[in-house]
Amino acid sequence: MATATTADQTAEPVPADTDEENLTAVLLDPDTIERDEFNAREHDTEPDADLVNSVKAVGVQDPVSVRPRPDGTYGAFKGWRRSQAAQIANATAEAEGHPKRQIKAYVRADLVGRDAWTQFLSLIENHQRQGMSPKDTLKAAELSLIGMDEVEQKKAARALGVRRGTGRRLGRAQQLDDATLRRASAGGMDLEQIAQLAEVEDVPRAQDRLLKALARDEAQEGGGRGHWDQELALLKAEQDDRTARKEAVAALEKADIPLLPTHLAYGEKDTAHPLSELTTPLGRPLDEDNHKGCPGHSARLDDENQPLWYCADPAEYGHKVRPKPKPPKTAEDEEKAAERARTTACNRAWKAAAGPRKEFVTRLVRGIKALPEDAWRFALGVLLDLPHFYGKWAQRQESEDVAVFLGVKLPESPFERARLSDLVTLSKARTAHVLFAHVAAAFERDMREPKGWNDARMQVRFLWEDPTSQQAAYLLLLEKLGQDDKGSYRLSEVEEQAVAPHRGDDADGESAN
Repeated sequence: MATATTADQTAEPVPADTDEENLTAVLLDPDTIERDEFNAREHDTEPDADLVNSVKAVGVQDPVSVRPRPDGTYGAFKGWRRSQAAQIANATAEAEGHPKRQIKAYVRADLVGRDAWTQFLSLIENHQRQGMSPKDTLKAAELSLIGMDEVEQKKAARALGVRRGTGRRLGRAQQLDDATLRRASAGGMDLEQIAQLAEVEDVPRAQDRLLKALARDEAQEGGGRGHWDQELALLKAEQDDRTARKEAVAALEKADIPLLPTHLAYGEKDTAHPLSELTTPLGRPLDEDNHKGCPGHSARLDDENQPLWYCADPAEYGHKVRPKPKPPKTAEDEEKAAERARTTACNRAWKAAAGPRKEFVTRLVRGIKALPEDAWRFALGVLLDLPHFYGKWAQRQESEDVAVFLGVKLPESPFERARLSDLVTLSKARTAHVLFAHVAAAFERDMREPKGWNDARMQVRFLWEDPTSQQAAYLLLLEKLGQDDKGSYRLSEVEEQAVAPHRGDDADGESAN
């Protein structure tokens, strides 16, 4: 299983166990060695015939690593299979005519009481050797990371190539079936990515889509995980939509309101009508309140998972259908239906794309490197030109997004006010980072909803097909910064669609609507 570092971790991985470089291996009787309770390998723990025969012939070549036990024995957390092979070889030595041998071992007294770090070192050892199952890897990584103090956890996470906090999510990844884990591992997913796969596994074709995104990242010059992050955001948006639908269906079931089927079998007539098309026998309009007592009271869910109220059979329950000529379905109707579906999909994708975008901005402004020149020049341009959207955002005095970008904790109580200038650590070296976080927060607020307003045309517009020149410049800037950072961020498909007409323009020099 690959354990490549994630995009926000630019430091070199630390050696797995530098302490053993300063130790001298000692000779131990193999019979005094038992399996350490925190050995990461729980499956395939027995030595195979080839290993046993090799040890009988030449002994154990590489030292094992053990911790002393109170009863005078030792617990092997690295090399337990080699230890067993040595025990088997010694047990048959006299009968088979080969010598009994002691085994070289690093005795790690410093690890007594440090169970989490011991399990992590065992994980690294076994993870680099052939045959450790993905489930063992996930379980050992989860238990070791959760059990460490903050300093050890940071060091271990960097060595494993995962983000801090991943240990809490690895437990769910262990619930993936063996076939899914094997395919994820063979496809190149690291521990972080397998944990993320587990979060969206219930979305249809989630693994296929993530594997394709991973392949696209690997095919790009510089690598990175921009395509992965965008696909993951889309899957989470779809998952949220599915969850919202389940909750809406559960609410209808709790209220004993039938949910009408969306599609009927061939030849079956749909007798249901929305209440907006019905009246009482005397012509009074029907709505949810005055129709609740009807046996045909039912519902369907719209694209936003909100209930639309229906009567299942108006003729049977004495309602009148408002006379309305039904025009024949035309090609134009089909085009409108397709456009509605496209709008729904683009709106969902636009909202989903905000997640990876904000994560990338967070990595930029919290990073230890100097902010790229393109970024701070862009921020200064906005501060000097004061476009209309920036002024509107400043008037709202919203500080939540800026605080999240900079990792500052705001008071939880809405009645407790605190100024960001008192909470943010200000220094000359970090000035550009803070300013860019401020400007980015204004853009994110301006682009939060997929609908906007076109002042020139005096009509509603969708940002995914008609962004302002400033919005397009902001997206193109992030795209360039992501490319310069080894592909750590890439625009989503819907953002690509939005900025396509603006490529090549000096968009950041134009005023925003």
